[in-house]
Amino acid sequence: QVQLVESGGGLVQPGGSLSVSCAASGFTFSLYAMDWYRQAPGKERELVASITDTGGTTNYADSVKGRFTISRDNSKNTVYLQMNSLKPEDTAVYLCYARYMTGYWGQGTQVTVSS
Repeated sequence: QVQLVESGGGLVQPGGSLSVSCAASGFTFSLYAMDWYRQAPGKERELVASITDTGGTTNYADSVKGRFTISRDNSKNTVYLQMNSLKPEDTAVYLCYARYMTGYWGQGTQVTVSS
């Protein structure tokens, strides 16, 4: 069955770095664009970064531009989000989303930025 499994979340101090991953299975990963969203308590889900099926084009929310990098490895069916210069306002559950003719969500991984 279709699965998107995020990993790599945790607690990091402000200014630190963290990388989260999303491993896909059960569908043809290389056909899908991939998105990273985040949701903080009491806030709407926010699109953070996107990458096309080949990885040739990426887009970022203004709030993370220059600090976050999305990438993918189609040979490993995995998409990554490298997060640098983290701020307390980056604290959220980070979810991956596979987007093509239909869409699939992962369950999310918690990222907490706090001293």
